[in-house]
Amino acid sequence: MSVDTVLRELLVRQLDHWLPGALHRSRRATLALSYAGDPGTAEAALRVVAEFADRLRGRRLTVLVLAGGGADLPARLGPVEATLPADVAVHVVPGDASRLPVALKAAGAAGAPLLTLVDAAAPEPALLAAAATGRPAELLLTAPAPAALRPALTGAGFPLVAEVELVPADGSPARRVAFGTGLDKSLEAFKDALWEVDEFAGVRYRDPEDPAGGLLDIALHPEPGPLRRELLAELARSGPRTVTELRRHTLTATVYRAADTVPALTTLLHSGAVTRDPEHGRLGGEVVISAGPAGDARSPA
Repeated sequence: MSVDTVLRELLVRQLDHWLPGALHRSRRATLALSYAGDPGTAEAALRVVAEFADRLRGRRLTVLVLAGGGADLPARLGPVEATLPADVAVHVVPGDASRLPVALKAAGAAGAPLLTLVDAAAPEPALLAAAATGRPAELLLTAPAPAALRPALTGAGFPLVAEVELVPADGSPARRVAFGTGLDKSLEAFKDALWEVDEFAGVRYRDPEDPAGGLLDIALHPEPGPLRRELLAELARSGPRTVTELRRHTLTATVYRAADTVPALTTLLHSGAVTRDPEHGRLGGEVVISAGPAGDARSPA
């Protein structure tokens, strides 16, 4: 197992969420894949597309595959491509991610749903601008750690961004992963996918926003320590917040899911690190959370 395995599974799960919505919104859509290695990525993506053959009638899906050095890739993709309906056009484009803007323009990707995977490439403005031309546009981008990807994606027009560092247990180089979208449901789906991938992949996560920089095992119920620290840091920065606002912060600014917020807050309340108003009752969305004495002292969460 490796980082490539986790990335492939993230793509497959996100594609499984994206494709039905894209086909419902528009009669055309584009999937663009650009990566330096792991030819199994494109094969896995086409297998997902094949599962939606019945929904593709009357729709047009263009699949662009950019893979440097993959001369045998068309032959490898052939058996899977043969299972696809005529409504799917697969184009293998030699070259790296720098060719993506031209390939997307030639495919007429602008103005319709577009999901782009760019693996191991710098977040160049031209590349991000091309990936943002979809309506809606979604981008899964990776780069060597510790490159910060969130500012670049936000600046390119992706208002919702999730960012996580993948740290292999074998000591090989870590990789930063960012997902950009404008749709809450897509961001939620990506967060779900993060914690549903293979827990035995030999990879752990690091949340770039965690003040302590702790490592997290992949699990359906992730270790809440980093989230507790991040919620305390947010309260210290911004002052009292409602549970609804803190759920939103968890979704949009951490690696955690919105649903992980209330359990983390419950522990902080029991420890005295935060207080609530009103003091009793269900921990609903309008309850206001403030940093308590323990939180102000920055005691361990």
